[in-house]
Amino acid sequence: MTERQLIQEILNTVSLIYDFENADEDTSEYTLLITQQDNDNRDLETVNTEMRHYFEDANFDYKEELHPTNTDKPADVRVTIKR
Repeated sequence: MTERQLIQEILNTVSLIYDFENADEDTSEYTLLITQQDNDNRDLETVNTEMRHYFEDANFDYKEELHPTNTDKPADVRVTIKR
């Protein structure tokens, strides 16, 4: 499984809508824009904790920005991960 596939598997497990804002496969660094689905009742902090858990278990460094303002697309969370 490639890193990109692993990332997609994690985000699908947590049931989120996502877009790769930046994907540098040479350095294994990815920036993702995450949006909760309309019918998702979970608190954003809970969703973030779930994502962090899965990514850290997969040996990714994880940095998040809740409610980012400087994005081309609307997002609830911007996540930068790196292996």
